Amino acid sequence: MESIPASLPRTCIMDVQFSEQYPLRILLAEDNRVNQKVLLRLLKRLGYEADVANNGREAVEWVRRKPYDLVLMDIQMPEMDGLEATRKIFEEWPPEERPQVIAVTANVMQENEVACRSLGMTDFVTKPVSLETIVLALRRCKPITGR
Repeated sequence: MESIPASLPRTCIMDVQFSEQYPLRILLAEDNRVNQKVLLRLLKRLGYEADVANNGREAVEWVRRKPYDLVLMDIQMPEMDGLEATRKIFEEWPPEERPQVIAVTANVMQENEVACRSLGMTDFVTKPVSLETIVLALRRCKPITGR
């Protein structure tokens, strides 16, 4: 996992114009209301508005209805977990058209990160998510042009 460079000024991290430099359509798939609020607040500080899915099944449905560049995917959710939801998304769309998926989890075990990355997830972010961590993850994402 990449660390925050010491030279990264805090003002650029909290700038709402960040979303203009890194324009992304974001879906947050998270079942916990407190975690939803925290992540939505962090994204808002960077200039993003995100849609929210309350479980993996909803996340797949949202992606079917609307194009996203990125899904912030909680791994442990009811009805359908984040790994299964990611598999379904990746099965339905070719790589150039599907959203990138970043795992967001409280489970920091190495085997969980390996499982997420081997599935094709772009990144692995641990909870509690910090503004600096989400900035690094978002900087590695690119808008999808095929949709």
